[in-house]
Amino acid sequence: MSKVFKKMNTKIKNTCDQLSLQFDSISMERKILLEKISSYIQQKHQENLPIQLVYVCTHNSRRSHFGQIWGAVAADYYDVKNVTTYSGGTEATAFNPNAIEALVGVGFEISTSELTSNPRYEVDFGGKEKCICFSKVYDDANNPTKGFVAIMTCSDAEENCPFIPGVELRVGTTYDDPKAFDGTEIQKEKYTERALQIGLETLYVFSKVIK
Repeated sequence: MSKVFKKMNTKIKNTCDQLSLQFDSISMERKILLEKISSYIQQKHQENLPIQLVYVCTHNSRRSHFGQIWGAVAADYYDVKNVTTYSGGTEATAFNPNAIEALVGVGFEISTSELTSNPRYEVDFGGKEKCICFSKVYDDANNPTKGFVAIMTCSDAEENCPFIPGVELRVGTTYDDPKAFDGTEIQKEKYTERALQIGLETLYVFSKVIK
């Protein structure tokens, strides 16, 4: 598969290189689940249709933002065209500072000029486009209303969000919440661990798309 590196941030590119060598660490059961998303992307790609991925968790503050950002990175890394990633929750809060810190540690450049309780952040990885991240409900006006896959990144949202209008495919790729470690000595470690786990699995999804 061809890859595009000419614009990607060197640290992010190196992280993608390293993670792409770790696909064997993903269980077969998990791969089967992830490949449902790959198949959806493949079909849209073959039909030359927009590929819209919406990552959903309860508060749209941690795991769903990890998914939105890594989805954009993986599309760029594997040169899959026409991909737009989004995120949402069952309620709106704010992009969590600990999640932001973990992403900055991995190599993302994150900035905002807003002084609000729920600011919009620009997340730059040196790819084709920056991700705009802020907390919102899954059916916010900024998200697609039809023709998308909903990727449920937490069990709470999976259980409490029984119906998503306009969804074509819904896949529950739930992850443990790093929030459980807030205020502990291993907080930073656990946030980074979750960010990289979601990065690993998202890269795997896009690695299976044949262009």
